[in-house]
Amino acid sequence: MPLPATFIGRLRHWLGWPNSHYRTHEKLVAAVGGLLGIVIVWNASLALLGPEFTPLVVSSLGATAVLVFAVPHSPLTQPWAVVGGHVISAVIGVACQLAIPNTALAGGAAVGLALFAMHALRCIHPPGGATALTAVIGGSAVHALGFRYALTPVAVNGLLIVALGVLYNYAFPWRRYPLALMPSTMPLARPTPGFPRITQAQIEAAIEEQQVVLDASPEELMRVFEATLARAAAETPTPIIALHLGGIYGNNQPGPAWSVRRLVDERSSPTPEFDLVVYEILEGPGRGRTDSCRRDEFMAWAASEIRPSGIA
Repeated sequence: MPLPATFIGRLRHWLGWPNSHYRTHEKLVAAVGGLLGIVIVWNASLALLGPEFTPLVVSSLGATAVLVFAVPHSPLTQPWAVVGGHVISAVIGVACQLAIPNTALAGGAAVGLALFAMHALRCIHPPGGATALTAVIGGSAVHALGFRYALTPVAVNGLLIVALGVLYNYAFPWRRYPLALMPSTMPLARPTPGFPRITQAQIEAAIEEQQVVLDASPEELMRVFEATLARAAAETPTPIIALHLGGIYGNNQPGPAWSVRRLVDERSSPTPEFDLVVYEILEGPGRGRTDSCRRDEFMAWAASEIRPSGIA
């Protein structure tokens, strides 16, 4: 007897099963990145510390690799979160190991205090808890390092995996690490039929007001809201974008289909639907190339008008 849809829906809700999922190519990109990251960090730790230390100190970096290569735009994976979270947690872990003789209490204090410090210093990075705990339960080999544990291997490995994240994600135009390297991502303000205008400042204020911790930056939430509004507005018969020379437009597609184009010229014709537009590809497949198409084709492709990051 099949389970009723309402029961399945409630079960998914309570399990936290997401309705959306990453596409196959994105999963493969993340998996290969994680593989390369851990192989390189493992060998670096072997060279720095030797085989007796490596399994202990690399374990928390495995979780970091998952975050940096699977969700590179998350606030939890940005460089300050990765390096700051690990180093601060390592220092606290060593201090607790030296000050508290009871291992269970020292381990609990290390994780709790590391969590508090990461919150206070705005560098929340979940694997930092494992780094703090390893300083307590890592045994005599880790204890012998003392506070040097926070520098070598923790800080060195943190910086290494950040550098790998920058280089690896740069090969894929729709992925940039850190998020500050993401170009041309902010949609321009435009009226959307039936909906009030949402700004990034309003999103940040709402997050602060609700006192919630989100695994997404205000910039990412802004793009999600804009894409949602654009989809809603697309159901109306009026166009949502007015093309103009010099305008920058994006197709809001995920993964390798993501593209950004700038309108550089236009050719009018007696029949408006056969007007031609000339555009330069700024990001995505064919980057740097100039091409042309009919105006109605360009409007069907464009999902939003955008501005380069950092321009008010």
